Amino acid sequence: MEIHELVIEMKLLERRITLYEEKYGILSEDFYTALMSGKFDRYDEYEETRIDFSRWKGMYETWRRRKQAYDNIPMIRH
Repeated sequence: MEIHELVIEMKLLERRITLYEEKYGILSEDFYTALMSGKFDRYDEYEETRIDFSRWKGMYETWRRRKQAYDNIPMIRH
């Protein structure tokens, strides 16, 4: 994947992720940590949150993979 494509995909994911952060009032990193530690298990009972959380988790994991790929590009200095 070219750098340009990587950045565009990351920005699209960020826009979608922001909608969930605003809806549920929690940043994605905190959401993901809580979800993976089982703190949101009770929300599996509700179809809307189950679907939202599943989509949010997938988008966040994809964003993290893209961010890692971006960070590993040799010409990008941080």
